[in-house]
Amino acid sequence: MDLRKVKKLIELLEESNLSELEIKEGEEVVRLSRFRTAGAVAPQTIAAPQPAAAPAATPEAAAAPAPAAGAVAESESGLPPGTVVRSPMVGTFYASATPGGAPFVKIGQPVKVGDPLGVIEAMKMFNQLEAEVAGTIKAIVADNGQAVEFDQPLFVIG
Repeated sequence: MDLRKVKKLIELLEESNLSELEIKEGEEVVRLSRFRTAGAVAPQTIAAPQPAAAPAATPEAAAAPAPAAGAVAESESGLPPGTVVRSPMVGTFYASATPGGAPFVKIGQPVKVGDPLGVIEAMKMFNQLEAEVAGTIKAIVADNGQAVEFDQPLFVIG
């Protein structure tokens, strides 16, 4: 989808009373939604949810992308047991909304479904990571300002 179209959609979302907007153009999907942090409302882009695939022994099933969050840690070295929140894209991870600001979450902090965990900047767009499960932050794997890869573990929620 053309970047100008995405910018226009963001403007339309900001000017409207809508809280969420999803546009599908061919196989491309853009979903914009508002989120609240300290009383401010700002647009965000979120990767379209991928349907969960049943486990299979085929190479295609093994190569299917894992969901951004919700995958239980399968004894990854050094990670505590719990739900691993993975990067949904390649980009730069930020632990806070502003440079030098307080991080969204800390180890030991309880989180609810939908709570912000961090932000990934990709192509000058900031994509908020949200908790998809309720629990306590057991580990924060990514460092602030770190380049992250697709499917890289970022948090563990237990």
